Amino acid sequence: MKHGSARGRRSAIVVVFVGTYFVSYFFRSTNAVIADDLVRDVGLTAGALGLMTSLFFITFALVQLPLGSALDRFGSRWVTSVLLLAAVLGSAIFAASTTLTGLVIGRGLIGVGMAGVLMGALKAFSSWFDPRSFATVSGLLVGIGSLGALAAATPLALLNEAVGWRVVFVGAALVTLVAAAAVALVVREPEGGGFATPAAGTSLADVFRSGRFWRLAGLTFAMAGTLFAYQGLWAGPYLTQRLGLGAVETGNVLVAMALATSAGFLGAGPIANRIGLARGLGVSAVLLVASLVALLLLDPSSPRWLVVVAFAALGLGGSGNVLCFALARASFPHMPGRAVTAVNLFGIGGGALMQWGLGAVIGRYPANASGHAPPEAFTAAVVVSIAVATAALFAYAPLVRTHTKP
Repeated sequence: MKHGSARGRRSAIVVVFVGTYFVSYFFRSTNAVIADDLVRDVGLTAGALGLMTSLFFITFALVQLPLGSALDRFGSRWVTSVLLLAAVLGSAIFAASTTLTGLVIGRGLIGVGMAGVLMGALKAFSSWFDPRSFATVSGLLVGIGSLGALAAATPLALLNEAVGWRVVFVGAALVTLVAAAAVALVVREPEGGGFATPAAGTSLADVFRSGRFWRLAGLTFAMAGTLFAYQGLWAGPYLTQRLGLGAVETGNVLVAMALATSAGFLGAGPIANRIGLARGLGVSAVLLVASLVALLLLDPSSPRWLVVVAFAALGLGGSGNVLCFALARASFPHMPGRAVTAVNLFGIGGGALMQWGLGAVIGRYPANASGHAPPEAFTAAVVVSIAVATAALFAYAPLVRTHTKP
């Protein structure tokens, strides 16, 4: 392939995957805004809401290990586009559901369908971009794509008030169908295998035998899990039930969080190129812990600007988890598909378990007549989040001394 043609193909692949990841991020974040509507329309408890929402991440995580092998063997084009069809079906089922069972099935299928988007993109980027560019282009993908959380904030709140969440999910199913077609039409493997070709005789077991992997996996679990748990669900109830904000005001705070998250994704790669992947990841984790501590200090009388800053810091700190993929690729360059999906298993698994677990913590406190949890329930949830993130950060710390270059 000629240089100009290769550059055009490379740009087209980035654009398609950015757009598709936007849709994926929209789906993972929707329930934070429509949580109260789901409770009212379907009669969900806090525990059921957390479990149902976490199904996106549970099914997403279950797909990761076979996905890595499939991507290394068959490439991103067909693996990603075929999986997206499951999300089309899931979104349609979710829109039509009147019971918890229907919502669970729909949410689970959406997770399966979106499981191949980020990993498919990273596998394609491993082939089309050299290792030094990988962290930057990965941050670009996640940074712009994560703006889907913006669509799932104030715009979704307004759209939900206008037409209802069921109509929103029908529209999302149609958009996902278009995304699947775009991936199938545009994505290709470069001639000669590009920059990353899996080495013969390697297996996923080689990744799991590495101590470096487990330190990285633990921090991925904590950082991505915390970000997904709050941005995807519990930030909404925290703002409405603990701080007393209205729906649109809550959406505005979530917009600020989404913007900060996107900025963090976009800036992570260039910063890591200057201070090192492992060090950049560590700095982000410290900010995440600090932002969680700040949440403990908020109450209904807190200035709104302070609420915005606290949640923006949470998004900014959590966004550093994108460097986990670049660090995994750098640690296992001979099997990038397996390495990044193995790490992502813990990130998505963290999102599932944190969403579910925090729901269980909140659900242990008796709700009031309106079905809202008391303030101490959310305090307990934040304390659990701090404990998980701090433990993972201490376990990860030795990697900062042994792996500082991007």
